[in-house]
Amino acid sequence: MLRTCFQAIVLNVCSSTFVFAEALSNPENPVILTVSGQITNKNNPTSAEFDLAMLKDLEKTTIKTSTIWTEGEQVFEGVSLAALVGKLGMSGDTLRATAINDYAVEIPMSDAIEGRALVAYHMNGETMSIREKGPLWIVYPFDADADFRTEVIYTRSIWQLDRIEAIE
Repeated sequence: MLRTCFQAIVLNVCSSTFVFAEALSNPENPVILTVSGQITNKNNPTSAEFDLAMLKDLEKTTIKTSTIWTEGEQVFEGVSLAALVGKLGMSGDTLRATAINDYAVEIPMSDAIEGRALVAYHMNGETMSIREKGPLWIVYPFDADADFRTEVIYTRSIWQLDRIEAIE
């Protein structure tokens, strides 16, 4: 009897120490980002879908930087790629980022660390329209380091982003 009671207590304590990813809510507005592939936290059977409000509910990151596509310094707000990867339990070596027009780039998972890539949903405090490279744009802190001002990084800075797939 004592042993059974002890096992029940140990099981209860151990199960309460596991950290499970917070369940994703379902989008209430138009979906602007679909994430699929090797992810563990989904809000439908095959992917995680986000509307703008859901992305804004994630930890906000701001980057002030100039780009080769805009004039002067811009302020980008969004969710870091690292936070998105963590939220969804993404795995694999590569992220395939795809735009509305099906243009796709591959981004190494190593870019999903704080201080690197940002999935921007605002530029200068405004939601970006499709004409303004929105609704989402992967932006790097280009002014922070010369390593971000290379053709490889510029290629990864995909705008009109609407899909990300975690692949091996």
